[in-house]
Amino acid sequence: MRIIAGTQRGHKLDTLKGSKLRPTSEQMRETLFDVLGPSVRGATFMDAYAGSGAIGLEALSRGAGEVVFVEHHRAASKMIRKNLDALKIQGSFRLMTSKVLTAFEKLEDEGASFDFVFLDPPYDEISEYHHGLRQLGRSSLIRPSSLVIAEHSRHQILEERYAQLARVRTIRHGDVILTFYQLA
Repeated sequence: MRIIAGTQRGHKLDTLKGSKLRPTSEQMRETLFDVLGPSVRGATFMDAYAGSGAIGLEALSRGAGEVVFVEHHRAASKMIRKNLDALKIQGSFRLMTSKVLTAFEKLEDEGASFDFVFLDPPYDEISEYHHGLRQLGRSSLIRPSSLVIAEHSRHQILEERYAQLARVRTIRHGDVILTFYQLA
């Protein structure tokens, strides 16, 4: 796996071997960042259920102003730190080794807000999607201009609305779907 574009283009990323992590494919990352375009530059970005950190690292490489990585599993969190150190990425980032819903509460208490929130829980934990999206739809972590993006299997049905979040777009590549939400 490698960084697709930006200041770190072509750099390889380490991933955990034999784990249950399912990194976002290069093709899907390229699609996502083609959609987001230049609005990533200077943006605040959260990579929730970060796994390998590939989405957040790509955002940093493309000029995001700040990225918060949230990953509960310690081994994956250590791998993200290793990739950050190896890439010597300039910019502001924070790595939270925490359950995502706990991180949402902590960040909200700190007054944080994000231009983009990317959610990619394990596909077999559908409740994580519903709980996470519902909590974001009720939180101050997102603004009217924010985009919340969920990567999920085509076999999972996400709701059209979660509290104040409304689905605005879906993109499918094979068995994987990106669903975009904004405040209604």
